[in-house]
Amino acid sequence: MIDNLTVAPVSVVIPCYRCSGTIERALASVAAQTHRPAEVLLVDDGSNDDTLGVLKALERQYSEWVRVLSLPFNKGPSAARNVGWNAATQPYIAFLDADDVWHPEKIRIQRKYMSLHKDVAACGHHCPYAASAFNAPIVSDTEPTASVISPVSLLFRNPFSTPTVMLKKDLPVRFTGGHFFAEDLRLWQQLAFAGYKTVRLEIALAYILKHPYGDGGLSARLWAMEKGELDNLLFLKQQRKIGAGLLSVSILFSLLKYVRRLIVCKIFR
Repeated sequence: MIDNLTVAPVSVVIPCYRCSGTIERALASVAAQTHRPAEVLLVDDGSNDDTLGVLKALERQYSEWVRVLSLPFNKGPSAARNVGWNAATQPYIAFLDADDVWHPEKIRIQRKYMSLHKDVAACGHHCPYAASAFNAPIVSDTEPTASVISPVSLLFRNPFSTPTVMLKKDLPVRFTGGHFFAEDLRLWQQLAFAGYKTVRLEIALAYILKHPYGDGGLSARLWAMEKGELDNLLFLKQQRKIGAGLLSVSILFSLLKYVRRLIVCKIFR
């Protein structure tokens, strides 16, 4: 039992698609938090395997703070995250992917930072690649250094991955439904260009347990990832957030990154 631990006013949203082999590990990293989130929303994204059954079993195991939501068919991670976001009951939302894990101090550190810096709308942090078996490092009690993410910088790189992000529930923007690639970056771009303060904590509080370019899953489909990034840039131009010159420079830079990803993928095969 973990009833003696502090419960943080955070709703955790985990999109789940064909993840029966990894979701228990991801949820265990949430259960191991020193400050447990008030609720976890497991959103089955129309899985056609045994994922929903595994989620229901976890809901029974953690009945006080885990809820399962189910979509009738696969709509993509952006739609699944939106369903969880809209169903959440807490003032802060934290996202986790079903094949990643958190540091035990993640919720405590990130929620404390956001509660002390109320002008921050969204906050991410570092998320390194790690082996499937590793020991989480000890972190300091001092407040981590934070870097403000400028809107223009988001045209050239994604400063953090979705499993690192905590944001305010009442933000008016959501993930763009129907997008399977770079949908997280579009949300960060929309928030920043709309004037919402976004920061990155210079500390690692989450871990990716598969190589971002070399393994299966969405991240292995490199051209689709690149097309998602390009679509985001065109969307910002259509919304008159950037001009033609900045669009051209950012597209060129994105294509150069794509070539690098192809090289990295070949190295890790």
